[in-house]
Amino acid sequence: MHSTEIDRRRILREIFRDHRQFLFVSGLAGSARDCASLTDDGNNLFALGGAMGAASMIGLGMALAAASRDIMVVTGDGELLMNLGCLATIATAQPENLAIVCLDNGRHGETGNQPGHTSGRADLEAIARGAGFTETMTLRDRKTTKAAADFIARRGAPRFLVVKILDTPPSPYKRLMDPAACRIRFRTAFLASRLGTSFPPANEASR
Repeated sequence: MHSTEIDRRRILREIFRDHRQFLFVSGLAGSARDCASLTDDGNNLFALGGAMGAASMIGLGMALAAASRDIMVVTGDGELLMNLGCLATIATAQPENLAIVCLDNGRHGETGNQPGHTSGRADLEAIARGAGFTETMTLRDRKTTKAAADFIARRGAPRFLVVKILDTPPSPYKRLMDPAACRIRFRTAFLASRLGTSFPPANEASR
């Protein structure tokens, strides 16, 4: 059963208490808007569009290329289910600076809000453990939000966090949809992270 009390429009701010510490890769639609709201569509966010199933593998590449930075993939259950093989690849690569946060509402919001597999029997945490993740967690209520925030921030092995969220609209944030501009501003933040310097101000590249 998909029972929860967690509002997707609030939970990322509680999990990521200072988003500036991280580089984010988001999946499609809802998770991209939630991450844009979290970061004010900042330079440390690479939000996907039309690349379903790609978020976690892009995050893996980023983690391997920028080992000194903490990479956070924020995606949805439908997007992740399109490429479950990524979990085995990530578990094998063992990037200690990578975490995946799956916002799981058990729905396919992009195509009409049809019920997804996780609204029934599919258990993404169990799948991640079967793929080789040793650090996994499912957040079902706000009482354990602090534990989830601590879990996602610690290094040592790739982390996989499922957040069971209410079936509500995502954050009402109109993010930048120009792929070239998104790439340029994220590249600026990514290169800064490789040098160990701070991020440029949010949205600087698009001004």
